[in-house]
Amino acid sequence: MGRLDGKVAVITGAGGGMGREAAILFTSAGARVCAADVDLAAAEETASACGGEAFAHAVDVADEDAVVAMYAAAGERFGGIDVLYNNAGISPADDAGILETSAEAWQRVQDVNTKGVFLCCKHGIPHLLERGGGSVINVASFAAIIGAATSQISYTASKGAVLSMSRELAVQFARQNIRVNALCPGTVDTPLLRGIWGEDPAAAQRRLVHIPIGRLAQPREIVSAALFLASDESSYVNGATFVVDGGVTAAYVTPE
Repeated sequence: MGRLDGKVAVITGAGGGMGREAAILFTSAGARVCAADVDLAAAEETASACGGEAFAHAVDVADEDAVVAMYAAAGERFGGIDVLYNNAGISPADDAGILETSAEAWQRVQDVNTKGVFLCCKHGIPHLLERGGGSVINVASFAAIIGAATSQISYTASKGAVLSMSRELAVQFARQNIRVNALCPGTVDTPLLRGIWGEDPAAAQRRLVHIPIGRLAQPREIVSAALFLASDESSYVNGATFVVDGGVTAAYVTPE
């Protein structure tokens, strides 16, 4: 018996990285999955890699009509929705320190990372209510909790907003059997992170020295926590800042 047997999950940003890994893991645990991504070809590749029942859907999470259509497609195909895994996010190279980041670059990140989670919750939670409850997993970040001199100001602010939004929704919908938690990954070995660090070993080392475990997380290590939050095993976990960061937010001085 799978940990997610009978559950339907909609995963955004499922075309790669943690979203792709989540779709594969969730289907292996018995869930039926809508693997949604702005890149339909990538989402289709994810769906084909899933061992269970999954389908791909193209979505721009900053587009309200597209988000509504995504949930309608998942609900029609599977008969309802139980889990919202709001994972889609961006961190482009022109999101830097506050003195260097343009208003346009700031807004581009906010539209996806903040507005996208808002829209996915706004239009996804009614589907959970129809099922009598469910789980919402909003992907924030350890960057929402601590600061960094290597700034990505809009990304950091967007993840702080996701964290606060998750707490608000957790309280609002708790007595309707809906749990809302913020998953806060640390530094994860994904294409997004590699794109930020580039080919500069010094950039990587500057960050790695602050991780007590001394390495990046693998995507499966993060989505295993999401699997717990999606399952009934976490039935009393609500409004949590669920940090999976190798000890970064606990550290002052790390081992040499």
